[in-house]
Amino acid sequence: MTSATVSYENAFEALQGTPLKRMGSLHSDAPPCNATPKRGRTPASRNQGDRFIPHRSAMDLDVSHFELTRSCQNENASVNASPAKEEYKKELAANLFAGNASNKVLAFKSKAPRPAEDHQNSLRVLYTQNRDAGLLPKRYSRHIPQAPERILDAPELLDDYYLNLLDWNASNVLGVALGDSIYLWNATDGSIQQLMQTQGEQTHVTSLSWVQEGNYMAVGTSDHKVQIWDVERLKQVRCMSGHRARVSSLSWNGPVLSSGGRDSMVIHHDVRVAEHKIGTLRGHVQEVCGLKWSPSGNQLASGGNDNILNIWDDRYTSSSNSVCDQPLFRLDQHQAAVKALAWCPWQRHLLASGGGTADRMIRFWNANTGACLNAVDTHSQVCALQWAKHDKELVSSHGYSHNQLILWKYPSMVKVAELTGHTSRVLHMAQSPDGTTVVTAAADETLRFWKILSGGEASKKERAMAKESVLNSMSIR
Repeated sequence: MTSATVSYENAFEALQGTPLKRMGSLHSDAPPCNATPKRGRTPASRNQGDRFIPHRSAMDLDVSHFELTRSCQNENASVNASPAKEEYKKELAANLFAGNASNKVLAFKSKAPRPAEDHQNSLRVLYTQNRDAGLLPKRYSRHIPQAPERILDAPELLDDYYLNLLDWNASNVLGVALGDSIYLWNATDGSIQQLMQTQGEQTHVTSLSWVQEGNYMAVGTSDHKVQIWDVERLKQVRCMSGHRARVSSLSWNGPVLSSGGRDSMVIHHDVRVAEHKIGTLRGHVQEVCGLKWSPSGNQLASGGNDNILNIWDDRYTSSSNSVCDQPLFRLDQHQAAVKALAWCPWQRHLLASGGGTADRMIRFWNANTGACLNAVDTHSQVCALQWAKHDKELVSSHGYSHNQLILWKYPSMVKVAELTGHTSRVLHMAQSPDGTTVVTAAADETLRFWKILSGGEASKKERAMAKESVLNSMSIR
């Protein structure tokens, strides 16, 4: 090694040792540097960042601004604040913010990761759950269109309040009577075909009704007859008599077909046997314009132009051809003809009925006791009623003076929607097999399709959300 090299190294050591010696002279009581044990350096967390720089993502800027601006107010208010009031404020903050209340303006740590949803209440008892667990589940919201989805012409549709000329079957085929003919509209492919035409110049169709399962239709006519038609073969398979006037209402109960007429009688027909007439009900003094069997098949509701609603049991549907003059319940609270009848599909013994122009009421009955549960004034003639299949809702169609449809929430009977478009009274209404659409037939000779009801998927989702909320709220740990 040369002398030049040695002198260079000595000079470097002298420069390097100078600051250490000076620090030692300033802190004479400190231990020498080589006496300090060497420790491993803690690696800096990439998530924490510098400890002197606050995390904006972990800060609530609105709360921080509030804390900064209220400092002066707190100094003045704390002088006059009582201990009880201060304690109340603390309790209120603890309940509102669920343990997150803080007067810090800057946040120097990242927020802890949120727990999994199924464990968010695992450490809380029922009465100390956080503010989110007690909230009601979000309701499923749906759009209710104010205009019909489709409009079809219905020429020669009779403007007669007491007839029943529209029905929709489980195979998605709609039947409508226009004058002396019945037409079938397939809602799946849009095809139209004529089923039948009455014989005689003055004869017309006065009622029709699909069998619950199958491709048979019952047809009532103005010449007192009840016909059974095979829709697949477009052929009449039976014609039954018994009434002395037009047949204005029909309702199936399995193989038994009940018919109501202007002769004020209700006749039960067993379509399987030759002697079809198996029972007669005499509880009205005028035309029977409304007739509906309950979903269970145990009770029959009949409404008449005599303002009477009768409820019958099924004892008089045997093969003895019995005659009954005494209904199970005779309800006389309506002040006009009772044509609109609808049994609730999801609550046993619940019957809805609607009155004509002089009444304008929708009434709800317990058919097991005959009690009137509720009554609502619609301010318009009630022509038809339909219960929603998947929700607790009711649709009513009206005549004079508004000619509208109303969607009601049951049992509150709050109007969900009011739909207009028909220019004459909405005489008939039927519901699609999927429960999402109602079709209306009016005296303005049009059919209008309204997709205003929710399907099964939406209702299942809503019920699942409600069930999940109940289970969470009942969690103890």
